[in-house]
Amino acid sequence: METKLDTTITWVIKNFSSLQSAPIYSEIFVVGGCKWRIKAFPKRYYNNEYISLFVDVPHKESLPIGWRRHAKLSLTLINQFSENLSQLKVRQQWFDQKLSSWGFPAMIPLTELHAKKGFLVNGELKVVAKIEVLEVVGKLDVSQESSSVVETVDVNGFQVLPSQVESVKRLFEKHLDIVSKFRLKNPYLKTACMNVLLSLIQTLCQSPQELSNDGLSDAGVALEYLIETGLKLDWLEKKLGEVKEKKKKEEACLVRLREMDEQLQPFKKRCLDIEDQISKEKEELLAAREPLSLYDDIDNIA
Repeated sequence: METKLDTTITWVIKNFSSLQSAPIYSEIFVVGGCKWRIKAFPKRYYNNEYISLFVDVPHKESLPIGWRRHAKLSLTLINQFSENLSQLKVRQQWFDQKLSSWGFPAMIPLTELHAKKGFLVNGELKVVAKIEVLEVVGKLDVSQESSSVVETVDVNGFQVLPSQVESVKRLFEKHLDIVSKFRLKNPYLKTACMNVLLSLIQTLCQSPQELSNDGLSDAGVALEYLIETGLKLDWLEKKLGEVKEKKKKEEACLVRLREMDEQLQPFKKRCLDIEDQISKEKEELLAAREPLSLYDDIDNIA
C-alpha cells in the first residue's frame, strides 16, 4: 500500500448555459501516480433534471492489467454568494479498467443554476474536487509534473492564476482598503470571490454596445454579493451606475435614430419616384431633340 496521496483542484466551467447535453471534461491532473479528470453532464444525465458530476480515469483502455485504485472523492459545487449554500458530496470507491468513472448523478437541480441562486455567476460554474488515493493495486508511472492543472499564486491572501497576478496587484495598489472588512475565510470561496470581481470589472469595461440589459442585471447581482462579503466597492458601484446610464443613452439614441429613419422613408420613396420621373423626362427630351430625316420622303417622291 502506498502512502495516502491527495490533491484539490478548482474547475471553472465557462459559458455553462450555452453547453449542450454532451459530457464535458476538466483538464487532466495527477494523483497517486494516476491521471484523473472531472466529468460533467450539463444537461439531463439519463433524463435526470440535475447537473451530474463524476471523477473519471481517462484512457482506461491503456491501463495495465490488474490496475486498481481505492479513492475518496469529494466534489463541491461552489455557491459564489454563500459558503453555507455550496453543495458537497463525498464517497469512497474502487476504480479499475471496467469501472473507471464514479460520482454523483444528482448534484443539484438544473433549476438552481442561475445568477440569483449564486451557483452560476457571469456564466461561470465552479467545481472543487478533492481526491484522496487510499490504496493502490498495480503501478502506473505518471509523473506529478505531467499534470495540466495550473498552479495558483498567493496575492494578499487570494489564490489566483498566474495570468491574473498583475491585475490583482494593481487592484490592491489602487484600492488599498478593498479588503479591510472582508469576511470570507474559506480559501476556495475567496478565490471564487476574486474571480467574480475580476469578471465583473472586465464586464464593465466593455462598450455599451457589447452589453445587454440582462448582462447589466447579472452584474448588479454579482456586485451585491461582493459587497455583502465585506469588499469595499463603492468605486465599482459608481462605475456600474455610469455604465447603466451610458447604456440608457445608447438605447435612447437608437430609438431616436429609428424614428428619424421611419420619418425619412416617405421622403426617400418620394425622391426615388422623382428620380424615376426625371429619367423618363430625359428620355423624352432626347427623343424630342432627335432631328427628323427627310430622305425617305424624297425617295418616295422620286
